[in-house]
Amino acid sequence: MSLKMPLPDQRVLARRDEIVAALRLIVPGEGVIDRPAELRAYETDGLTAYRQPPMVAVLPETVEQVAAVLRYCHRHGVKVVPRGSGTSLSGGALPLADAVLLAMGKFNKVLEVDYEDRLAVVQPGVSNLAITKAVEAEGFYYAPDPSSQIACSIGGNVAENSGGVHCLKYGLTTNNVLGVQLVTMDGEILRIGGKALDPAGLDLLGIIVGSEGLLGVVTEVTVRILPKPETARALLIGFPTVESAGQCVADTIAAGIIPAGMEMMDKPAIHAAEAFVNAGYPLDVEALLIVELDGPAVECDHLTGEVEAIARNNGAVTLRIARDDAERATFWAGRKAAFPAVGRISADYLCMDGTIPRAKLPHVLQRMREFSEQYGLGVANVFHAGDGNLHPLILYDASKPGELERAEEFGADILRLCVEVGGVLTGEHGVGVEKRDLMPAMFSEDDLRQQQRLKCAFDPDSLLNPGKVFPTLHRCAELGRMHVHHGALPFPELPRF
Repeated sequence: MSLKMPLPDQRVLARRDEIVAALRLIVPGEGVIDRPAELRAYETDGLTAYRQPPMVAVLPETVEQVAAVLRYCHRHGVKVVPRGSGTSLSGGALPLADAVLLAMGKFNKVLEVDYEDRLAVVQPGVSNLAITKAVEAEGFYYAPDPSSQIACSIGGNVAENSGGVHCLKYGLTTNNVLGVQLVTMDGEILRIGGKALDPAGLDLLGIIVGSEGLLGVVTEVTVRILPKPETARALLIGFPTVESAGQCVADTIAAGIIPAGMEMMDKPAIHAAEAFVNAGYPLDVEALLIVELDGPAVECDHLTGEVEAIARNNGAVTLRIARDDAERATFWAGRKAAFPAVGRISADYLCMDGTIPRAKLPHVLQRMREFSEQYGLGVANVFHAGDGNLHPLILYDASKPGELERAEEFGADILRLCVEVGGVLTGEHGVGVEKRDLMPAMFSEDDLRQQQRLKCAFDPDSLLNPGKVFPTLHRCAELGRMHVHHGALPFPELPRF
């Protein structure tokens, strides 16, 4: 599977010095980076298999500067790639050789906290965890908690509709964002949504969250904050087979119990996490469930007993209930560190992201084992088990010829399988470039054209983050004429690293 990106516009590259000079007038001081050595810091994101330095990077500090940069680029036909913290695992912030990289890291302030209305207004460069840190003294927190929450920015969370271990009960980013300030490609500053739970008019916020930087640049986010639950209790449950753990998940949900979090790890992931964190995980089990229940103490007591009974009915061989918050945090520490933990046992890995119906988990895991043997590559599995969101970590060594290509094909087969069993290509990482060429496995050509028409309404010249999400780039003028053949712009292959 070769990754291809839009052909660099040589006319734009020929005007690089002119573009850099114009950007320096908009963002003075150290806000424009154009030296090749310094641009290498931006050449990749969390999908490190691909690298491409940008033409120039711009670090604005005000909304007006963002609007002016976009207005200039729109007027002169220059592409723009927005970037948050660069933790995207799907290549969503991968730069282009002829594009301005718009890095939003300086937008890092919490602007307002309203405890009465249970909301916070923050800039997009604020890290996910920093929102909770800003409100926890008053007993509040921000619910979505990706594993990268210490580093990932809320702007990136909005772009990818990120989730986390607590998304089963409290929802993804889209369920916790009330409004955004958005700058369009032509420099118009819009407010979409606001502080009300259900604003009037079209649900434009629903298309902005998860739009992967294709529709505009988010410069402010209004999020819901929640009171910290009275009680939170975690269970650590080991199973002799992955299938029995999967059945425990299904039976728990079927019983009407919605845990705050319900995570699963298979044996390779358990051993890697335990070696990294020393969380006290059992090493003689094939699958491990972490189930967290929260709410009033009496409710947690009752549900803990219910989950324990369901687990034992499914053959659980170990079961520990956290004695206090410190032990509960230790249970989660291993799961949160699963990705870096796997990095200690493998030179490289691809972190996949697909979602399936919970009942299909045993079948999908069996097929993944078969794929692993077929491609000769290991795989460690971590799941948001409650909502069927899989994160297989495919282990490979990029220094060995052909292993990255095999890893990519392995991952593509997993994602196709997710769609075949009634699931979807992504649960929270987004499409980016990683899943872009697999979109036809899930959507018809008419579906994809209709999605691109929406992009054209915001960005008719396809200047914002081109080469992402859509397997072909249809010209907006062509998309308006359903009866004509829809030609595609060419994608050259991007070198692997």
